[in-house]
Amino acid sequence: MNDRFHYDALVDDALRSVVRRVLTQVAETGLPGSHHFYISFRSNDPGVELPDYLRAKYPDEMTIVLQHQYWGLIIREDDFEVTVSFNKQQERIKVPFAALSAFVDPSVRFGLQFDRRDKATGEKVSAERPEGAAEPTPLPVPEKRPAPPEGETAGTEGEAATAEAAKPEDAASKVVKLDSFRKK
Repeated sequence: MNDRFHYDALVDDALRSVVRRVLTQVAETGLPGSHHFYISFRSNDPGVELPDYLRAKYPDEMTIVLQHQYWGLIIREDDFEVTVSFNKQQERIKVPFAALSAFVDPSVRFGLQFDRRDKATGEKVSAERPEGAAEPTPLPVPEKRPAPPEGETAGTEGEAATAEAAKPEDAASKVVKLDSFRKK
């Protein structure tokens, strides 16, 4: 059957708009209460702007934490920009919403995961994995901020974290994955 409406792409765009709306509210009024975000994105996607040393350190995917120390959050229709701290050094990054791979608000145990899609066709894009490489694991909804990678200082909220740093504690976590809506 041919899906002429590309429902998967429409749902993906709608879920990305949830992230856009939440970040727009935060840019206008700040983070309410204990809310904070883990935002994962593909660092090699078109339009992602990072310092070269961060792109080298996180060549495929990167997760940033927006909590207490972030500055200059700007939201546009197709992307957002923010300054965050990496080992006590402030860096400006730009992330297209199309590059997002996950969005988590652990304070309310909410998360979204996004599949990579070709915008023109709506077709799912699968990255080639080397033979014998492990299947990627979904991003967990962390209970607390993960420990920093070995050799890095813990620093303050707003610093980078890796997507694989936390493990899920509760299977009832509210992570919405697009595959759960697809007809198999």
